[in-house]
Amino acid sequence: MDAYDGGSDAPQGRSDALRGPRTSDEPEGAPVPTTPPDGDPAAREPRTGVAALSPRYQVGAALALAVVAVAVCVHIGMVFLHVAPSNTVTKAHGEAIDDWIYPEFEQNWKLFAPNPLQQNIAVQVRAEVRAEDGVTRTTGWYDLSAQDGREIDGNLVPSHTQQNELRRAWDFFTSTHGSDNRSTGLRGALSETYLRRIVVLRLERGGAAGPDGVVERVQVRSRSTNVIPPKWSNEKVSLKPMYRTLSWWSVPDEAEGGAR
Repeated sequence: MDAYDGGSDAPQGRSDALRGPRTSDEPEGAPVPTTPPDGDPAAREPRTGVAALSPRYQVGAALALAVVAVAVCVHIGMVFLHVAPSNTVTKAHGEAIDDWIYPEFEQNWKLFAPNPLQQNIAVQVRAEVRAEDGVTRTTGWYDLSAQDGREIDGNLVPSHTQQNELRRAWDFFTSTHGSDNRSTGLRGALSETYLRRIVVLRLERGGAAGPDGVVERVQVRSRSTNVIPPKWSNEKVSLKPMYRTLSWWSVPDEAEGGAR
């Protein structure tokens, strides 16, 4: 009988070797599942993550991770040089370091010589609002720092904006202006624009202008009070608040780079 006939004497070839031994309770002729041989790709677990991508996309993902890693290392290095004591590198590349740090990543402390704040500084703002009928009114003072404090109080994960945006904007302004509120450097105009935009956006979110009003001008001031010394200290400080009031700033249209 030919080997390709369906008789019982026909050789089964490689398929019988893959089926394994038949158990005694299986009927004659019942199909037996085959076991894939070792090394068969079908027997491997499916790849996940980056390994599941094609080689072309794996190269793209590796390049993206490399760019992110380089950016993180550069940022950490710039921040370190900014807070480090003056050295040869900061003297030679101080302008590049300042361009990277200011204003978003500015630090108010120096490595090996921390200078903690000894005052509570609250930033407040009021606005001149023009109503729909053309009548102009001046709002009361809004304590923006107190608003941030209420958002942070009891919040286990306060945002960076709530903790630092307003405070750093005010620090940026005072570091680029003298006690007469006049700019002392090239960054003075930038600090004014930055602070003005923040307070205008805060006023708009708080509905200071009303449903039909428009904020025409804003005025910012700070209220500083000394931190009360601990009970065991003999230090005497004044608890009288000190105010620093800036001039009125006009709020330009969006087309002119404003926030209206």
